[in-house]
Amino acid sequence: MRSLLAAAAVLILGMSAALAEKRVFIIANNSDGYGIDRCLANGSTCGNAAANAYCKSREFAQAVTFQKVDRGEITGAVPTTTPACRGATCEEFVAITCSR
Repeated sequence: MRSLLAAAAVLILGMSAALAEKRVFIIANNSDGYGIDRCLANGSTCGNAAANAYCKSREFAQAVTFQKVDRGEITGAVPTTTPACRGATCEEFVAITCSR
C-alpha cells in the first residue's frame, strides 16, 4: 500500500512540475516588412506560427500565449537610457510564454 501511495505521489509531483515549466520571453517588436510582428503584437491567430517557432527555437514545445507589452511593464529588462521613440516610430515589445 505504501509503495502504491509513493508511486502516486511521484506521478502527481512529476506531472505538476512538467505542467509548471513555462518561461516568458520578451522580444522587440521590430517591423521587418513581413507582418509577423503585427500578428504577434495584436494577438492575432496569424501569430501562432511565429510564437510556436520562437518557442521551438528555444527548445520549448509550444507557445501558450503571446501579446504586446508596454515598456513600463518590463522591469529591469529594458535599458531606460535607450530612447523609446525615434521620430514617429516607437519601440514596442511582445511577450511570448513558452511551455515544455
